[in-house]
Amino acid sequence: MCGIVGFTGKQSAAPVLLDGLKKLEYRGYDSAGISVMDGKKIAVSKVTGRIANLCEKTQDGTNVSGFTGIGHTRWATHGAPTEENAHPHLSNDGRFAVVHNGIIENYLILREELKQAGYHFDSETDTEVIVHLVEMYYRGDVKEALMRTANRLQGSYALGVICSEQPGKIYAMREASPLILGVGVGENFFASDVTALVSHTRNVIYLEDGEFAELSGDSIRIFDLSGQQIHKKITRIMWDVQAAEKGGYEHFMLKEIMEQPAAVKATIAPRIKGGKICFDELSVTQEDLKGISQIIITACGSAYYAGCAGKYALERLTRIPVQVELASELRYSDPLIDEQTLLIVISQSGETADTIAAMRECKARGAKTLAIVNVVGSTVSTIADYTVYTWAGPEIAVATTKGYTTQVAVLYMLAIYVAEKLGRIGEETADYIKTLQALPRRIQQAIDMNPSIPAFAKKYHKSKALFFIGRNTDYATALEGALKMKEISYLHSEAYAAGELKHGTIALIEEHQPIIALCCNPSIMEKTLSNIVEVKSRGAEVLALTFRNNQKILSVADDLLFIPETDALFAGVIEIVPLQLLAYYVAKENNCDIDKPKNLAKSVTVE
Repeated sequence: MCGIVGFTGKQSAAPVLLDGLKKLEYRGYDSAGISVMDGKKIAVSKVTGRIANLCEKTQDGTNVSGFTGIGHTRWATHGAPTEENAHPHLSNDGRFAVVHNGIIENYLILREELKQAGYHFDSETDTEVIVHLVEMYYRGDVKEALMRTANRLQGSYALGVICSEQPGKIYAMREASPLILGVGVGENFFASDVTALVSHTRNVIYLEDGEFAELSGDSIRIFDLSGQQIHKKITRIMWDVQAAEKGGYEHFMLKEIMEQPAAVKATIAPRIKGGKICFDELSVTQEDLKGISQIIITACGSAYYAGCAGKYALERLTRIPVQVELASELRYSDPLIDEQTLLIVISQSGETADTIAAMRECKARGAKTLAIVNVVGSTVSTIADYTVYTWAGPEIAVATTKGYTTQVAVLYMLAIYVAEKLGRIGEETADYIKTLQALPRRIQQAIDMNPSIPAFAKKYHKSKALFFIGRNTDYATALEGALKMKEISYLHSEAYAAGELKHGTIALIEEHQPIIALCCNPSIMEKTLSNIVEVKSRGAEVLALTFRNNQKILSVADDLLFIPETDALFAGVIEIVPLQLLAYYVAKENNCDIDKPKNLAKSVTVE
């Protein structure tokens, strides 16, 4: 939630900040602002709405002078999306400006204390207490003021701070919220995400919780909260800036859908060596795995549905019980977890607040933790005992596509890897690996086989509701398909286990009700077919997703989407792609803001 950026150097700061905010807008887009120092005072420009409004107000930054500044794009939590609530926030004396990503949980207590001390508030935000605390503790040493402020804050924060008495310097601090330093030549940066930095530098430093940095154009100094200077390694970002650009596509989401064959290949191919699954990053032994009595997968949103899709392969092949739990529920459920539990944590950003909290709770109970994440250096990756990166590359659209498919692909590989180490699969391993290696090609075939999707979108985009049905592995994919539809088209869409229709949901079926039926699991095809007949007899129109030449489904469905035939256990990463495209084109028909859906943000770093 929210994105922050900072710059100091020898070029005009405002255009650099605005460029960074454009790259971070997927993190929040209901208001934005920048603060720039001109050497004497801090100038603030804020707007409601998108970054484009801020660019217009500042004439693309040309009417804001100064070489040092901070910026913010907001996803509202405390207070409505107004200019007063937009960041940056100024101290009462005008010497400090602060931008903040995260949640200050004890802000009401701090707010009352600061009011009693004579400070006045101009906003409803939790962030404003931070800038007043910094002012209150400032005695000529910004680092000291920041350390004392940090000791008062409860919650999560990535902070950017400038002080009019410290020209040419910016300060950055992190606690349970992502923050990255960009290392330039004669200039330095900070940002919530590397996407805001790669057009300026590919050399970055990942701050960890309880660390803060002082940046000038020529130096970066990093400290812990005791004020002790520490030294951090510089990491080189290997993907190029074009990976974070649209590349000729109308939307990032469409680009990222089309990137899935390459993304899944990048996830799978390097980990198959000599006909075996090899996770070089996992130092687990057969004895370690024999000690596991249960696997719990926890995540939120699409990552949770990735866990649902991967559960079938994990459980079927390893013969270890697998549960999939929403992180926001697991953390409060007093879970039955001990040293024999393997907790698999899934998060695209690695910064999802509920997922991090659930992970910490389970680690405290003795669970071993394995993280599946995309972002190197993220909180989840640093907390986990083991980390597997998806290598999906940057994903800019708020609604995940390649993030989801690469997560599922990793779960498929883990299922084979663990099962083989435990001796629970043998000769069939070679066939499973061939199926995995074919997934990128089959995803591309699924894209190519469905030129009618835009026409189906025209047919269904005015529907009051869309129901997705499936059984077993198909049901898991239906959950993510329905989420994609509601996220970006704003149509009411729900997924149901097809066998449960008769237990209440069938009451909602009426004339011309669209049903998207997933029929890609041959072992239960007849059962799903009977559910299609049930809804058809009540007037529903059925759009079926199945293999080409599936005559049984062809005879009853009104419309058809196709995927190439593959083992149903590993079909989820193929099945979802036509459903992503359907959601995309329905949203386009409804003139929705596809890359930035209302009320949503990419990285949910608050509860």
